[in-house]
Amino acid sequence: MATDTLFPLAGDSYFARLSRGEATPPPVSTTLGGCIVNVDLEAGVLESDYRAGEAFLNPAGQVQGGMLGAMLDDVTAFLVTATLGAGEHCATLDLHLSFLRPAHAGGLRGCARIVRRGRDVCHVAGELVQDGRLVATATATCMVVRSR
Repeated sequence: MATDTLFPLAGDSYFARLSRGEATPPPVSTTLGGCIVNVDLEAGVLESDYRAGEAFLNPAGQVQGGMLGAMLDDVTAFLVTATLGAGEHCATLDLHLSFLRPAHAGGLRGCARIVRRGRDVCHVAGELVQDGRLVATATATCMVVRSR
């Protein structure tokens, strides 16, 4: 997790606690080598770096599409999560993926931006870039889930 200068969040939301080092990242983010590097809630964007390991490769030696999809789900859902309050969580309702070129083992940068943020439903766009080239894009619809 990046420093709190990138995450000037107060309160008891999961994302605020994560930014202060009081909560651990989700295991899936850790598996994907995810590390949030920038968030700008005013602009509605979040960037995260990922590390595609050898275990992510298919028989052709390229990153398997499901792993790229998991990265895009992670970055888009994390952006929605960053907008939530205490007791709220994000659930991805759908995720549409487009694979544009093969990715190889190594680093990728994920970027998500909010297209529309409603009270209960958020529409988010995401992309993955490797070596300066767009690898995959996604659109996601996420639902805000409130604790009872």
